Amino acid sequence: MKLRAFKGLRPVKEKVYRVASRPYDVLNSAEARIEAEGNPDSFLKVVKPEISLPVNVDPYSSVVYETGKQNFQAMLEQGIFFQEEKPCLYIYELIMNGRSQTGIVGCAAVEDYMNNLIKKHELTRPDKEADRKHHMRISMMNAEPVFCAYKADAQLDKVVEKIKNGDPEYAFTADDGIEHKLWLVDNDSTINNIIAEFEKMPASYVADGHHRTAAAAQVGVDLKNENSNHTGEEEYNYFLAVHFPDNQLEIIDYNRVLKDLNGFDNASFLLEISKFFQVEKIDKAVKPGRPHEMGMYLSGQWYMLKVNTAIVGDEDPIGALDVTILSRHILEPILDVHDLRTDKRIEFIGGIRGLDELERRVDSGNMAVAFAMFPVSMKQLMTIADKDLIMPPKVTWFEPKLRSGLVVHSLED
Repeated sequence: MKLRAFKGLRPVKEKVYRVASRPYDVLNSAEARIEAEGNPDSFLKVVKPEISLPVNVDPYSSVVYETGKQNFQAMLEQGIFFQEEKPCLYIYELIMNGRSQTGIVGCAAVEDYMNNLIKKHELTRPDKEADRKHHMRISMMNAEPVFCAYKADAQLDKVVEKIKNGDPEYAFTADDGIEHKLWLVDNDSTINNIIAEFEKMPASYVADGHHRTAAAAQVGVDLKNENSNHTGEEEYNYFLAVHFPDNQLEIIDYNRVLKDLNGFDNASFLLEISKFFQVEKIDKAVKPGRPHEMGMYLSGQWYMLKVNTAIVGDEDPIGALDVTILSRHILEPILDVHDLRTDKRIEFIGGIRGLDELERRVDSGNMAVAFAMFPVSMKQLMTIADKDLIMPPKVTWFEPKLRSGLVVHSLED
């Protein structure tokens, strides 16, 4: 695996708290406008630039991407951002509810992605790829990093911990209570040591940011083809990523809610489900405690669903996923939901929002039934990626989310 140091663009210390924002894909335009209100330094002006324009603007129009570029240029000119004088790496720690995860910030290689050394586990949507591609191409930068994982390495752990003994460049707690710390790595010997350890790795894994990764690769290929003097050392051959050891990461549940029961009443629906699951009424909210258990909320009542062992194909890493079992034995044959990407009758709710959100959606009448899922593991994710398989949509939800605006990678220098 290649890891490259780069001349990061980052905010001055006294501005970092105001600059740092949530990622572009966890907020819609209206939410971004509210969050950035009263804060002209918010990085949302760069990654969600439509908030600087009238409400009725098409968020995918060229004027939006140009506005994002202009907003960032203004931050540079105002001294909010500056660029390192030499290529560096960074160490980034996030602490949520007392749990810490620490990643190495550097540039991954487009070539490694194209050669499947940077492994993916999700399919991407062309419209979302195009959005991030246009953003990168017009701004000529990676405004937000890809969230990657690698199999934990004891030597790298020692290097990272030694760096963390020093004072961080940034240390702040965001409004959501998550702590963020960033250390600068500008010592050439330390940088070379980290890069050498990455060269020993057979693969890394995209945890969160499949669309950003695919878009960065497309931009890199396009710029290569347009450059008659291409050498392979240009910055566009690399994209910004934060690499975390797998043993520090936690995937939380990604739950499902359905608008209707496809014509079934409650009794007949429960009867159909009981052909494949043990169904038990529970007098409180059900958070599954192990694989092959699911919670179900229907008409104000929680149920525990335990998968009948006869339908579990543990030898098939995709078939063994609870989301696959749910699709094959409830969503498809009973509820007539066959395409999770396009069917408007199903929605997905990250577990960070809690079981109360599932109850709220059903009790409001907006949804008919909710399913609380047990999360997949990092081991499952990596096994599936290593086999070049693809998970069903909306399976992995990582928390805490990376903060945007802490460091930016220019594709030009």
